[in-house]
Amino acid sequence: MTTPAAPTVLIVDDDRANLDSVARIFQREGLETLTASQGAEALERLRRPEVSVMVTDLMMPGMDGQELLKAARTIRPDVEVVLMTAYGTVETAVAAMKDGAYDFITKPLKRHALVKAVQKALEKHDLAAENRVLKAKLAEMGGPGGRAMVGQSPAFRAMMDTLRQAAPSTATVLLLGESGTGKELAARALHEQSQRAKGPFVAINCGALPESILEAELFGVERGAFTGAVSRREGRFERAHGGTLFLDEVGEMPLSAQVKLLRVLQEGELERLGGTQTVRVDVRIVAATNKDLVREVAEGRFREDLYYRLHVVEVRVPALASRREDIPLLADAFLRRFASKNGKVLKGFSPDALSALENYAWPGNVRELEHAVERAVVLARGDILEVGDLPETVRKGPVGSAGQLVIPIGTPMEEIERRVIHETLRHTKGDKTLAARLLGIAARTIYRKLEREASGGPSTGDASGPLPDE
Repeated sequence: MTTPAAPTVLIVDDDRANLDSVARIFQREGLETLTASQGAEALERLRRPEVSVMVTDLMMPGMDGQELLKAARTIRPDVEVVLMTAYGTVETAVAAMKDGAYDFITKPLKRHALVKAVQKALEKHDLAAENRVLKAKLAEMGGPGGRAMVGQSPAFRAMMDTLRQAAPSTATVLLLGESGTGKELAARALHEQSQRAKGPFVAINCGALPESILEAELFGVERGAFTGAVSRREGRFERAHGGTLFLDEVGEMPLSAQVKLLRVLQEGELERLGGTQTVRVDVRIVAATNKDLVREVAEGRFREDLYYRLHVVEVRVPALASRREDIPLLADAFLRRFASKNGKVLKGFSPDALSALENYAWPGNVRELEHAVERAVVLARGDILEVGDLPETVRKGPVGSAGQLVIPIGTPMEEIERRVIHETLRHTKGDKTLAARLLGIAARTIYRKLEREASGGPSTGDASGPLPDE
């Protein structure tokens, strides 16, 4: 299990005397503290991974405690929030608890009540962290070979919900996503939750085999079909009868094989290479690709009729950059698997190592994270994985805070603004006022730019100006 950093309490209050007094109370209790005198400063402190609880005044100029709470639930949903409030604003504090605050205490503050509230918030934080690890362990135990889908982020949960809905049906499913995101694991999860779970799960990488071999592997071979075919051999379709056939990298399939695949999908039957006998097959197809099949169709590299046969239910497998909350869970699952495989006893990651993992861009997605953790496990000298055990690309590569957006050099400013606004809105669940707070701009700016985008007009170069000037 990942070794947690020392509990840190973030204290937010515009009253400097009260801020210092509260900080001293927690320091005497042996807790680490960080302080901030305004909401924007608190948000910066909140991004630090060691913060477990935030204690904030409710009534503050600028961003008040309730607005800060909403922003905190967006940036760090794992951090518990305790509000400090005067008697006259107790109703507001109760309303804030509906928005996710753990507790509130009234002023004038009583040391015992303050310490008790924070201690209970810390206990809840630790319990939630243990539950996340337990869920990851249970999920991992259910996967073949110790491999399974692990996560709790909104993007991950949305994908799993779609898979669960599609699983009981007989519909063909098309998995879309970047390389390394875990499309095969998603296909296995779909199979295991379907009515075909007791049947075989057969996978084939359509981009890894030459055309002639691919067709033989898919449809089977009759004896004497070609030189070296000394006996009849079943193809993947026949082996998957009664179960699921996973066509990985289907966008790489040559056109001649696409024609034969289309017939199997339409008729439920095939002919082995070199044969004339029709073979009936009952197979559910799950296909996956990292290509834009619509573009492939337009450019004549993929059959349109096959595309529509495969594109019955579309499931997008999110990139790791869009599910950063899952990095600690994934890293912990990989650590346990590779520690067991290599006969090592490891307790977890150091705070700095975990921070490096959480902040790296991960262009290779989950697969790159898996390989990075395996390397760290193999090279670890102690029972804690340190930053130095990680690959140099992770230690020194492109990094950013949680929720970062990686944008290639040379991207036009108009496109950068559009991406930043949409990514921030995604994290705030569409709350434009909160998004504007996080971006440091007026809410009307977001409304204007979204309206222009919807109407097809330019989003920059007008009276509103670029984001940094507003």
